[in-house]
Amino acid sequence: MLLLATGLVVVYGLCLVFMLGFSLTQGQLTWLARRARPLPPPPAPAVWPSVTVQLPLYNERNVVERLLDAAAALDYPADRLLIQVLDDSTDAGVALAAARVAHYRAAGHRIAHVRRPTRQGYKAGALAHGLAETDAEFIAIFDADFLPEPDFLRRVIPYFTSPDIGMVQTRWGHLNEHDSLLTRLQAFGLNAHFLVEQVGRQAGGHFLNFNGTGGVWRRACITDAGGWHADTLTEDLDLSYRAQLRGWRFRYLPQVVAPAELPAHLDALQAQQHRWNKGAAETARKHLGRVWRTPGLPLATRLHATFHLLNSSVFAVILLMALLSVPLLFVRAYQPGFELVFRLAAGFVLTLLPLAYYYYTAWRRAGPQGGRWFGPTFLLFLALSMGLALHNARAVVQGWLRRASPFVRTPKLGAGRPGEPPARHNRPRQAAPLPLAEGALTLYFLVGIAAGFYYGSYGLLPFHGLLVAGFGTLTGYGLRQQLGARA
Repeated sequence: MLLLATGLVVVYGLCLVFMLGFSLTQGQLTWLARRARPLPPPPAPAVWPSVTVQLPLYNERNVVERLLDAAAALDYPADRLLIQVLDDSTDAGVALAAARVAHYRAAGHRIAHVRRPTRQGYKAGALAHGLAETDAEFIAIFDADFLPEPDFLRRVIPYFTSPDIGMVQTRWGHLNEHDSLLTRLQAFGLNAHFLVEQVGRQAGGHFLNFNGTGGVWRRACITDAGGWHADTLTEDLDLSYRAQLRGWRFRYLPQVVAPAELPAHLDALQAQQHRWNKGAAETARKHLGRVWRTPGLPLATRLHATFHLLNSSVFAVILLMALLSVPLLFVRAYQPGFELVFRLAAGFVLTLLPLAYYYYTAWRRAGPQGGRWFGPTFLLFLALSMGLALHNARAVVQGWLRRASPFVRTPKLGAGRPGEPPARHNRPRQAAPLPLAEGALTLYFLVGIAAGFYYGSYGLLPFHGLLVAGFGTLTGYGLRQQLGARA
């Protein structure tokens, strides 16, 4: 019994150390971001370089027309701009895209409807295929739900002020942020990445990442780094690390916003989260060793890159800590010698302090769009994140174990389009599967709360309360979907 108790405590302690390290790095990025100054706007080039805008599509009939309208409205010299519609679709969106391309081609735009015989390599394969069909110096990429402003290219291209600047990333905006609590919480989390984390990485000289869309690449950088690879589900993060490990520099522009649609339903969010978290684990497996073997990198950059690549693994660590936290209550009750260790175990809450500083800074910078109250929003965001821990941890483990899975697109509904109803009025065609595992975990952590009261051990109650709220919410959502499908 003593040996088992010791093992539980040691594993929990290692998880706590990892969470503390991750939290402190986010806190340090916040400190850097708060002291950062915006990059001064450079002058426009004497001659605007050639640009190809790549629009990778796969069954996006709800948003394809507005995407092409936005791309065609880009204010850039017509003879220096090519639009590539990289269309791997198999649904009615093919005809919609073809008609729109024909319309704009007749109006004088340089626009191509690119179709591949197979979807090999998914998005990475489509981008590589399109790159082979253009000789443009710069490549701008927008996913199907993005609506770049007409002046996007004229604002971004001048920031390629040096030949070694390989990519410029812009901030994501949110077309449907206020449609539901789910979209508001997603915006809350993404704002922290775009208003604090990326700003802090740039200020500290640490590795940035291309976010898959809303950015512009120098073609020479893509080529020098080895092109697009399809061996991870996050081809954007993979190429970002390969390029920066070869000495290319990136720029981030928080002042340039590319509006996009947030997933409107939980099943769509889970599909997106699975792809992001599994892909991040795959990329960590691929590049973490190279980060520590590459000569000349400062220690701070190596540490930040490590926690950056292990970002998705946080969900696996949180899930493991959560599962261990209930037995620890019984360890404390029946092994009095572990009293001090239990107090350290309850210190999980302390690791949230740097994260609260991180998210609070983003909330303040978002202004009115951040919502009226920080505290409730932060707690709801934590609960949702913990509720997704099982789903995301499964994706992380698959990534580390190299379990193959297809690139599953995030369903888009056209939310935020003028005249359209909010996304919450659009129901998924099929109900999400009943989340039995989440329901079981809700009961498990309710047992933890009951045990805490029974034994007078209250240190883990906040942790268990958030876990019950998170897993209980996902369970309730699944039940509601099931009942709605039967109605």
